[in-house]
Amino acid sequence: MRVAIVGGHGQIARLLHPLLVARGHTPVALVRKEEQRPELESLGAEVRLLDIENAGADRFAAAFDGCDAVVFSAGGGPDGNAARKRTVDLGGSLKSIEAATSTGIRRFVQVSAIGVDDPVPADTGEVWTAYVEAKRDADAALRDSGLDWTIIRPGALRDDPATGRVALGPEVARGPVTRADVAAVLAVVVDREDTVGRQWNLVGGDVPVIEAVDAAARA
Repeated sequence: MRVAIVGGHGQIARLLHPLLVARGHTPVALVRKEEQRPELESLGAEVRLLDIENAGADRFAAAFDGCDAVVFSAGGGPDGNAARKRTVDLGGSLKSIEAATSTGIRRFVQVSAIGVDDPVPADTGEVWTAYVEAKRDADAALRDSGLDWTIIRPGALRDDPATGRVALGPEVARGPVTRADVAAVLAVVVDREDTVGRQWNLVGGDVPVIEAVDAAARA
């Protein structure tokens, strides 16, 4: 498949590109800056320019041209400002969903965050509240989209090397997970029909990635 990666220069995306190539797919990295092209091409990705915050859904659709699936992995993270959570984490997802629908792309995998459906404590800061609400609303929109969706909700992200072992499922408790292990799960689920319509928490664990996906898909 040709897989459009929204947020194609993100930390998870850069780990995902070579994994997709190894599985016979072509990652299409959608990025804002031309200077990011050489690095991403060295990872095996095709590069297309897309300004997630300022482009309309029509520009997203053009960027998705020829692709068979979308992985939305863009996000401002827990730092920064509240406005960017709404324009990137939520707005980028909504435009990606609209563009996938208009171009006939059925497969859509979204990277979210663990626990975003839980009530936000009253003393939570503005930025973190905006981040949680953006992820929550983006996931709800994707679930209601009619697309062949999968939502992966990682726990606290770490930059340690991949362990190759995770815990994956709808009720998995909070915990840390390496970005490399998140990328490994994304690479496995993107072309598996038995992961469609599933929303799973993802943290570090004891089960090899493929076995964890197999078990979660059977449950």
